[in-house]
Amino acid sequence: MFRPRAPLPLLLLLLALPAWAKPPRLTLFITVDAMGSDLLLRTRPRLQGGLGKLLDSGAFYPYARYDYAKPRTAPGHATLATGANPWRHGIVDNRVIDRATGKPARVFPDAQHPVLEAPLSEEDVSPANLLAETLADRLRLATNEQGKAVALSGKARSAIPLAGRLGQAYWFDETVGKFVTGTWYTKELPGWLKDFNAANPPTTWFGKTWEPVRKRTEYLGEDERPYEGEYYGLGRVFPHPLTGGLTEPGPQAYSAFAISPLSLDLVVRAAGAAIAGEGLGKDEVPDLLAVSFSATDRVYHQYGPNSWEMQDTMFRLDKAVGDLVALAERAAGGRANLLVVLSADHGGAAAPEHWTAQGMEARRVNPRELSKGLTEALRQRFGGDVTATVEELDVYLGGKTLEGGKVDGAAVRRAAADWLRKQPAISLAVASDDLPTLPDMAGLATALRRGYYPGRSGDVLFVVKPFHVMSADTVGTNHGAPYAYDQLVPFVLAGKGVRPGTYTQQISTTDVAPTVAAALEMNLPASAEGHPRSEALGTGR
Repeated sequence: MFRPRAPLPLLLLLLALPAWAKPPRLTLFITVDAMGSDLLLRTRPRLQGGLGKLLDSGAFYPYARYDYAKPRTAPGHATLATGANPWRHGIVDNRVIDRATGKPARVFPDAQHPVLEAPLSEEDVSPANLLAETLADRLRLATNEQGKAVALSGKARSAIPLAGRLGQAYWFDETVGKFVTGTWYTKELPGWLKDFNAANPPTTWFGKTWEPVRKRTEYLGEDERPYEGEYYGLGRVFPHPLTGGLTEPGPQAYSAFAISPLSLDLVVRAAGAAIAGEGLGKDEVPDLLAVSFSATDRVYHQYGPNSWEMQDTMFRLDKAVGDLVALAERAAGGRANLLVVLSADHGGAAAPEHWTAQGMEARRVNPRELSKGLTEALRQRFGGDVTATVEELDVYLGGKTLEGGKVDGAAVRRAAADWLRKQPAISLAVASDDLPTLPDMAGLATALRRGYYPGRSGDVLFVVKPFHVMSADTVGTNHGAPYAYDQLVPFVLAGKGVRPGTYTQQISTTDVAPTVAAALEMNLPASAEGHPRSEALGTGR
């Protein structure tokens, strides 16, 4: 039979297609809580395992920046998953102040969909408050719900945005010491997770200690520093007991275990159980496995990014990433069928005392003291029972005097902003009324606007000066300011269709989801603001 030959340009096109014509069977999306670019670059020369190899073999962007003012865990994961900033996806912080009660509330609560196999609580349980489509949602819709999307983490506020509305989210619950989910996702835990919880309880680690994984001579600085925390009986120096001060397994012991990097291995094992139980990567329909490592953030908050504990956690993370990638590679039938993505939800400040010792003008800024001083100032001016509650960089105003309309709300908000601007630790403060028209002073106004969502954000927003850390504690440290140490995180791609190399241009973290979507040959998440990084993909120029 005569078959007409294809024109030469078409033949060349067909020859070029295999590099991208078929999406990877499995995408492994890894997020590391509190792994800023500064921490990773400082540790990179000592990374000898999976994380180090991923950086060397993949497309590595050291400088992906969060474009909003308050980098935190829940909004960071939401941005990575949606390609949007909080002004679109609506997740402005880990918690907000409920204006109806005046009390703090988690950002992913849902009384209609409680957690399974754990006590009822007001913790994060569902994606109902997430207003933008995620990669997981897009994958499910693009494959007519044939592709699977599973998210696992040590924290609910990390797993939930990664799973979106249409995937499956599972997280470690410290009250019961096992992985759980909410009824939004399923009415009963799947069999593979029940089996995993039964066979791999954290009671296995009860009574053991967290020891340095390398020789002590490999750790920089001092092990014990007075500004390190010692919560859950862990203490400030190695070895750290994992009993939580208890004589038998219980919530405090589970929390001590969750803080320690030994919990990284539990997350990897859970990911392996999910791969096997859900059959991820077994066919040509693309699947997504999102894994968020939380221990890094917990160690960071308690001990700081320069501590022996954080160095040890990074060494253990190095191995955990390698173990996780190996599991995913086997599931996908080889690295030719796998895409690996890695990023972080935020960076983090050093302990202010560490910076002070290095000659920086640093200090702790106590939100409780700010709340008290601002409340007193507003009552002196407006009378009544006006209250001010500082939640990170947001101020929520309340009280019957204000809510009943006895005073002009805008005048109170502007007076609060004026008072804050006079405080020595504050760089900028603005009433929500004036945020849309605020001149972009040093780029801070735009960052505040991108992180603002009406009804959830505060009535007044402010920014602390560089090297000033919001903290009600006298130990440990925090994150959530619009500076490089908090905003800059890595973005790494490796595997199918990726052009390896180090790309030093600064990009936006809103580019992460669009780039992954492009690699999966599907449309971008609906509210995405970023752009695919085509220079790192075999998809064009």
